[in-house]
Order: sequence, then C-alpha cells, then structure tokens
Amino acid sequence: MSGYQLAEDVSLAGRNTFRVPARAAMMADVSRADALAGLFEFAMLRDGPVLMLGEGSNLLFAGDFPGVAICLTMAGVRIVQDGPEAAVVRAEAGMNWNDLVGWTLARGLLGLENMALIPGTVGAAPIQNIGAYGVEVGEFITAVEAFQRDTGQVKRLDREDCAFGYRDSVFKREPERWVVTAVEFTLPRQRELRLDYAGVREELAAMKVDTPRAVHVAEAISRIRTRKLPNPAVLGNAGSFFKNPVVPAAVADALKDRHPTLPVFPGDEGQRKLSAAWLIEACGWKGFREGDAGVAAQHALVLVNHGQASGAQLLALARRVAASVHDRFGVALEPEPRIIGARFDDPGA
Repeated sequence: MSGYQLAEDVSLAGRNTFRVPARAAMMADVSRADALAGLFEFAMLRDGPVLMLGEGSNLLFAGDFPGVAICLTMAGVRIVQDGPEAAVVRAEAGMNWNDLVGWTLARGLLGLENMALIPGTVGAAPIQNIGAYGVEVGEFITAVEAFQRDTGQVKRLDREDCAFGYRDSVFKREPERWVVTAVEFTLPRQRELRLDYAGVREELAAMKVDTPRAVHVAEAISRIRTRKLPNPAVLGNAGSFFKNPVVPAAVADALKDRHPTLPVFPGDEGQRKLSAAWLIEACGWKGFREGDAGVAAQHALVLVNHGQASGAQLLALARRVAASVHDRFGVALEPEPRIIGARFDDPGA
C-alpha cells in the first residue's frame, strides 16, 4: 500500500468553506505520514508548488492552484503520557479540530474549551496558531511533528521551534518547507477557566450554570459562535477574515480618545490590539452585498459568498474594506485566511 491516492485536475469547490470555484492540477489524499517521503519523490511535488488542504476553512482561492494539493486523512488520537496533573495528547493532522476539543474534555483534560467550534483540522491549528476567546493553541502545544520537504524526513519541533505569534508560526512563514502531520498537546486536569471575554459569563448565566466547568464553557462558546457566525454549510465563509490589528499603545489611546466605544485589548509590551470588527462596522460594511460577495449581517469580520461569488470578487471586496478602514482610522488590516493565487497587499499580483 502506497498510503496515498493521486488524481489530476480536481475541483476544489467542495474543499473550501467559501465554496468558490477553483481547481488543482493534482490532488493527493494521504492516509499515512510515512507515505509523504515517497510522494515527494514525484517531480511535480519536488519542484512545483504544494498546498496543504485540511477542511479548507482558512483559505481563499483567488484562482486555480497550479500544483499539488495534499489532503491528510489520518485522524487518530491518543494519550501518550498520563499523569495526575496533566496528560500529553497526540492527535493526527486530519482529525477535525472540534472533535479533538470534545475528546479531550470527555477525558477531563482542560485548555481547549475556549476554542470549541473553530472550523478546520488539527494539522491547521499550529500553522495559524488558532485562538478564540482569550486563548491561543500555542499555549498548550508541546511539539509538532512535520514532514520537512527539503530533507525528506519527519521532524519533531518543540514549542519554541514553532515560533508561535498572533495567528502566526514557522509553518505559516515557511509553507513550502513543512507539512504538519501530528500535534502533541499538554493539557492540565485543573486550571482556572478563562471567562472574561466577549459575553462568555453572560451566556453561562443564560444557561443557568452557576459553577461552570470546562464543558460548560465549551458549550457557551459554541452557542455564541453559532449565533454570531454564519454556518459555512449554508453561507460560504472562512470565519473571521481579518486579524485584530496590533498597534502601539499611543496610537490605541489616541483612537480611543476620539472613539470612546472602540474596544481595545491588551497586547505585548507597549502594544494594544484593536477590534477589527468594530472598525469595519464603523465604516458601514456590516451586511454589505455586491453581487454574491458580501459582509455578514451577523458579524462585520466575516466575508460571505451568497452563492456564485468568485474568490477574486471576495478578495476585491476585502481590499475595499481594508482601504476604507485605513482611510478613516489610519489602521492597516491584514487577512487571516491564506490567499491562494494572489497577494492581498498587491492588487496586481
């Protein structure tokens, strides 16, 4: 058994949550990590562009992909080290992220509850250093196993080697070098729950939960997300399209003086994080629609495909939104999804 299946000229419309039309010159479905070395011996993979495709929930195809799209299907999960205070969990890249959250909570392991219902696979989690409601996945990652294309071997990278930042990692910065195959998490059995973010306490109160446990937090956040974000199965989208911009504290203070309702969050030393959703809504984009490309009525941070929008049309809309925020507030917005076939900051690319 080779551990992979190859197909040529494959439609990607059903493999991205924006549901935009695009094709890959070749698709490889991989069921074993140890098959990657053999797969990359093909000249087309060795020399041409390669795209790692999970559930396609963090991608915008602005055009066709001229290389090989690789989909990892292995989805095993197990506890590799168990202890009274914490356990180390190893999950393979193809596992659905929310399934992992439920699996860990069912075993009394905490930490991932604030990231319930984030779309995508486990393999995508470290690439983007996914996060929500005050928690980032990098806090709990002990190691990432990844196939290193330039050496043809699977390497284990410790958390420090992953170079996690806000929605960033070495895997995101060097996408042509790494193929994430598995992730190890160290998850505690007890920790203080993080509830001070965006309506979590209010949702728990509405659920009539007085002494919340991690499973209640996951349920509350799932309810909030379901209310606030359109379901990609109904309305094509990739969740939050823009990162919350990080600016110097002095810039944030000046904006807050002029706009007292602007939400400002703590950042690294001397920096603050602004609410991209507030900035976009203040520019009047919430609920905007032009053809089938639009901004969600529920949440200004989410771009949506009402049916037949192309990736290029959604990208053009995203650029207009960012330009208007920059014109009004002097703040640059950066996209959260990876854009395939174009550069966000270069309309000619």
